[in-house]
Amino acid sequence: MVTINQMLVICLFIITNIFLGDVELATGSIKTTLNFDIVMKDKVVGTLKATKKIKDDKEVYQSTTAIKTRFITEIEVEYKYDVIFEKQKLKTARVVIELNDKTHANTFTELVDNDYEMSKNDKIETVITNQINYSTILLYFKEPVNITHCYSEQDGSFNTLISNGNHSYKKINSKGKENTYYYSNGILDKANIDGGLVKFDIVSRD
Repeated sequence: MVTINQMLVICLFIITNIFLGDVELATGSIKTTLNFDIVMKDKVVGTLKATKKIKDDKEVYQSTTAIKTRFITEIEVEYKYDVIFEKQKLKTARVVIELNDKTHANTFTELVDNDYEMSKNDKIETVITNQINYSTILLYFKEPVNITHCYSEQDGSFNTLISNGNHSYKKINSKGKENTYYYSNGILDKANIDGGLVKFDIVSRD
């Protein structure tokens, strides 16, 4: 027979799962998963899955974007992000982009002492002295209220964020390309993305 205390625990678990994502009791962490469709010219051409796992002061973010479309020839693009924040400060970030099963880009950012080393293809490209508290992967999970810059894990630069009002924001990267993000309840609802290789929209399926 289930006791009242056991029922309370079950109810608390269900409520927490609904509002915060999947709770992994064994590790004491909270995991949130977001799923999006990738849309080009009103056609779904891929998917994006982003996860956020919180345990104590550490936040682990991962995202995988897979796009398959055709121009003159068939093109398959896959973006993989693995990013770790600790005490709201970036610790590491790796981005791997594959085009037709070949590595197009491989970048890695790591906090070393008080500075960041950003490497491309295992070769250090630059050292960043600014503290990084917000990066592009956070755009899925945290509306950038009062945030004017975010770090690009992909190319090691800082992008400009401009509020358009009505919970929408324009992001301008170092090459002047513009993306627009739209939020609902603090979480990304949709976005218009210039990915360099391809342009597409992200539309939430959740």
